[in-house]
Amino acid sequence: MLVAILTYVVPLDQVDAHRAAHIDWLKDCYTQGVMLASGRKTPPDGGVLLMRGERSRLEALLAADPFAIHGVATYALHEFAPTMTAEGLESLAG
Repeated sequence: MLVAILTYVVPLDQVDAHRAAHIDWLKDCYTQGVMLASGRKTPPDGGVLLMRGERSRLEALLAADPFAIHGVATYALHEFAPTMTAEGLESLAG
């Protein structure tokens, strides 16, 4: 499992110019089954993505994110193996 923490590196209006394409990219990742959750940080200075799959594949997908392509966000990647989960989320445990 991979947690990607996005940090915007340009003003929010420049990020927003690419948001529709980013949302389309997110929807594609959900369709592929690799995206588990996504959302904006509070305050809105970036976002968080929870993904599953082989790290090299996820890194390639992140590189194809319009936010990455247009250089409006940086990504900190944190890989972890869940061993305990809340009821209903058992499928996340390795």
